[in-house]
Amino acid sequence: MSSYLERLVRARLSKELFIGIALGFSLCLSSTSLWLYFEQGRRKSRPHVDFDNFTPIEIVRNEVAQGVPGLVGNTPLVRINSLSDALGVEILGKAEFLNPGGSVKDRVALKIIEEAEEQGLLHPHSGSTIFEGTNVARQRALEFGNTKIADDQDEGVAVSTTANFEEVEDIKSHVGMATKARGFFADQFENRSNYDAHFKGTGPEIYRQTNGELDAFVSGAGEFLSISAASGKTIAQGAFWKGTGGTIAGTGAYLKSIKPSIKVVLADPQGSGLYNKIKFGVMFNAKESEGTRRRHQVDTVVEGIGINRLTHNFELALPIIDDAYAVTDAEAVSMSRYLVKHDGLFLGSSSACNLVTCVRLAKKLGRGKTIVTILCDSGTRHYSKFWNDEYLGKADIPVDISIVEKLLVQDN
Repeated sequence: MSSYLERLVRARLSKELFIGIALGFSLCLSSTSLWLYFEQGRRKSRPHVDFDNFTPIEIVRNEVAQGVPGLVGNTPLVRINSLSDALGVEILGKAEFLNPGGSVKDRVALKIIEEAEEQGLLHPHSGSTIFEGTNVARQRALEFGNTKIADDQDEGVAVSTTANFEEVEDIKSHVGMATKARGFFADQFENRSNYDAHFKGTGPEIYRQTNGELDAFVSGAGEFLSISAASGKTIAQGAFWKGTGGTIAGTGAYLKSIKPSIKVVLADPQGSGLYNKIKFGVMFNAKESEGTRRRHQVDTVVEGIGINRLTHNFELALPIIDDAYAVTDAEAVSMSRYLVKHDGLFLGSSSACNLVTCVRLAKKLGRGKTIVTILCDSGTRHYSKFWNDEYLGKADIPVDISIVEKLLVQDN
């Protein structure tokens, strides 16, 4: 009898064990099916990504730069925390002051030289002389010339980026002309290389770094570029603290070509006529009227942007600029001091001007938007005027951080 009961118990246990395993397996399959069903629905609800126009984050495997030119570009985007948090937006600055020469102009200098070499306007080992205000161009001059800067030559030939095809071919056709020393006039205001440096460099970098998630791009019109030309034994140097328009034209055109909804907005300092050109179609500023004009053409402490004539590079920007804001010297100075106090950023005058415009634009666009601008250079280049409180006092320009503080809280 006992053996019969034992067999009965074992049979019952085996049956229950089988049922338990079957139920567990069924529950596992059911939960997996339900998860797959809901996951498929969640994926369908995501916005479609067009991978034909998608630019992924670039993974750099070889992080060794090829000399100083290899350090130009690929500058980081930095979030301006104080302004972004105060306005409920994302204000991002392209840290161009981290280029080897400390400025956005490094891109243009390098591009001008590269394209001049490609076009045959400059040749290696010819003793040609290039003078330009950045370390990049000085090194490239030494590399392609294989000679000392400003080396004496008995004779030379002057060339320009504005030479036409026939003139270039005529130079090439002369025997030994490629070996002649030549002075190179970069003509930064009219040179298309200026635009190309940003269309092929700055714009794609910004789009990649933001993963295409940006609503507006803000920039002043210009870079500063110090260029000299030499012909024979004569060397002529020139420096211009005026805007060329290459940055806003090239960068803005690229961004709009990929995402047309992006707003391109001009930041213009006082004394410049570009604001009125965008807003009213007339190149004019009140400070240029008879009897009011002072020593400098663009009468402002903000250096590097703004001008009172149309350059070829800025003309390229006219079709793509959506809006413009005029920034006073007092506002730019206030922004620079505000950023040092709240973000630890020591920036130059044009960068401050750009960020004042970002604040005004952010209040117009509303919360949740992403605005990218150019941080052209650091404050180390602006000790004599913009970061000189004594100079500002003599020019009746207040150093008042509350101007920006009020701007952040006031209604649009």
